[in-house]
Amino acid sequence: MRLYLEPGLRSDAIAGQHNFIGLLCTVLERSGYQVHLLETGAAARARAPDLPGYAMFHMEHPTHDRALTFRRVYHYPFWAIEPFAERWNWRVARRDFVPSEVDPGVSRQFFRRWQKRLFDDAPNQATRDGFIYAPLQSRLLEHRLFQVCAPIEMLERTLAADPTRPIWATLHPRVRYSGAELGALENLSRRFARLQLTTAPMQRCLQACDYVVTENSAAAFSGFLFEKPALLFGRVDFHHIALGPQDFDRIADHVPDFARYIWWFWQKMSINAGRDDAMQKITGALRRGGVPL
Repeated sequence: MRLYLEPGLRSDAIAGQHNFIGLLCTVLERSGYQVHLLETGAAARARAPDLPGYAMFHMEHPTHDRALTFRRVYHYPFWAIEPFAERWNWRVARRDFVPSEVDPGVSRQFFRRWQKRLFDDAPNQATRDGFIYAPLQSRLLEHRLFQVCAPIEMLERTLAADPTRPIWATLHPRVRYSGAELGALENLSRRFARLQLTTAPMQRCLQACDYVVTENSAAAFSGFLFEKPALLFGRVDFHHIALGPQDFDRIADHVPDFARYIWWFWQKMSINAGRDDAMQKITGALRRGGVPL
């Protein structure tokens, strides 16, 4: 088994400082696999299909039918191992969420613990200050296959569908936007004073917004921990309790069972690397992906 990792992650894994990769290697080695920790890159990915055995890529598309991808499920220590890089094709995305199958007391305790661990007291001090939070991602002018429309059109449709609330739109900090993209945003904000481009941090926006509108930003998932509903214009793995572009008339009053959902999504459907059953879940995910164990 070859694990293709970024340089920093590879160094941590070699030093035994990455819990999940350590567990993954233990599962594989106990099943008789020799594990190689390799640095990823264009050349390494191009060679991978011609090498014997199996491969796993961190947050990258698998390059052949004996390869899987693994990545964090929004926050540590939750992980997924999947045959596809696209989250909307993951096993959890294809499963039905049935709230009645989740213990309310256990899930509420789990939910409160992760609210506190990730965001301190901010979720308990959440308000609804009358605005929409719209975390933008990349390619603002492109309509990609997994999207209902291009992000710039998403903003236009939101302004039309909710004619009173301001929109706080944020740019992704790791995306380099083109002049055309920034110009389109500026033109739209000039046409609609309610559209405000802001550098406010995600936590502040989630704490105070009425709801989240996005293509499929992870910020919407974090919003569930603030008990803020999400309206999605794109496909994603956490779609079960979100609404879609046709639902603006009910999004502000949408109150799904956030606690049961977070427990189901993380504790049941993901691999919690901090739990005693982590290696058992890793084994199951590898077998589902076609790795003989």
